[in-house]
Amino acid sequence: MITTPDRTLAMELVRTTEAAALAASRLAGRGDKIAADQAAVDGMRHVLDTVAMDGLVVIGEGEKDEAPMLYNGERVGNGDGPQVDIAVDPLEGTTLTAKGQPNALAVIAIAPRGSMFDPGPCVYMEKLAGGRDIADLLDLDRPVVETVGMIAERRGKDISEVLMITLDRPRHEEQIEAVRAAGAKVRLISDGDVAGSLLAVMSDSAVDFLWGIGGTPEGVISAAAIKCLGGAIVGRLWPRNDEERQAAIDGGYDLERQLNQDILVNADQCLFSATGVTDGELLQGVRRRPQGGATTESVVMRAGSDTIRRVLAQHRPEKLASMPGGGPGIAIS
Repeated sequence: MITTPDRTLAMELVRTTEAAALAASRLAGRGDKIAADQAAVDGMRHVLDTVAMDGLVVIGEGEKDEAPMLYNGERVGNGDGPQVDIAVDPLEGTTLTAKGQPNALAVIAIAPRGSMFDPGPCVYMEKLAGGRDIADLLDLDRPVVETVGMIAERRGKDISEVLMITLDRPRHEEQIEAVRAAGAKVRLISDGDVAGSLLAVMSDSAVDFLWGIGGTPEGVISAAAIKCLGGAIVGRLWPRNDEERQAAIDGGYDLERQLNQDILVNADQCLFSATGVTDGELLQGVRRRPQGGATTESVVMRAGSDTIRRVLAQHRPEKLASMPGGGPGIAIS
């Protein structure tokens, strides 16, 4: 039996993120993030069950906020094909979608069975991500402001030109102030640090690096994408309270350990797919067509071959009835 994901499976994954994005987009701007997340989950699961693989959801989205999810330990796929781990976020940016704001994505990553890091009880981690040229500078034991100066020097630019992207959270305020005081710029995002990680790694982006404390599911998914892109990420588990800290220690986790992309996804072969839900810098969101149906834009990446493909797809209205939730544009052709 084939035990590693191949190029055929990569294109099948696009269908899963398209389904999630199309379903969630019907609820964009309606103010109900739980309903949008549930729609994305239902759409993605519907297509996942047709994919030729024996998939195990290792990293699901939802524990930290009790959102609907493809739960940890769920088996997906039709049972044929490679045995794979799956890290999934059917709607990365539930609040963005509910508010009709940019950069919401449907994302999924897969790797050979047993290769994805299991964060146990810790649903948050501190993260640093950046391009290949600054990979050796990413160190969570060093103050972020020092890393800013080192990035400026490495890239031959003034510190005033360095741009850090981070989630807009009270827990980040001290570091944000320090970075700004040093003369660098900070771009705040309300949600969606998978998109933030990708912007930090892509060579044509204005973002120099990502720092911040965000979800562990997003960290593992980002690691898979970054392995495909050739950048770097380091993370460290961040317990929210004493109870979670003790549970992690009891589970044998080293809370001081820095986890790079090769620890988070311990395989040379992995796949990543994302489809835009709302318009953003990375991908165009779902567009309804006047004559019916919809268009989507996706990116699918494959580590090992370093292949990155953008997929612009048209979805026919006559297949709507076959998809969960129905409605215009919710069809995968």
